[in-house]
Amino acid sequence: MVVTHRRYVPYSHAHYGGNLVDGAYVIGLFGDVATEVCIRMDGDEGLFASYQDIQFRAPVRAGDVLDIEARVVDVGNRSRVIEFECRVVCRSRPQHGASAAEVLDPPVVATTAIGTVVVPPKP
Repeated sequence: MVVTHRRYVPYSHAHYGGNLVDGAYVIGLFGDVATEVCIRMDGDEGLFASYQDIQFRAPVRAGDVLDIEARVVDVGNRSRVIEFECRVVCRSRPQHGASAAEVLDPPVVATTAIGTVVVPPKP
């Protein structure tokens, strides 16, 4: 199963110089898409048990448009192992104007991770 969310990163989330957004922002988005995976697979929001191998590969900036993808790679009795990928698909270009932006082709992979979620036992 694969679930993808798309999200615009508002300027209110800029945390560092250059309108950089902290890595915790993307980790929170991984949690959101994992919740949808659990609902679709199990009819329950589930709970995160762990993250493994989080890699921050490229910056995320305010004004970006992100695709957040969750791909289920292993299913246990109550656990689901999910691979996550955050891609920047659009980026602002303020040097070209206050509201200028462009589509990135190809998208830039910004963050990857592997996570494990658990769901309640089936009745």
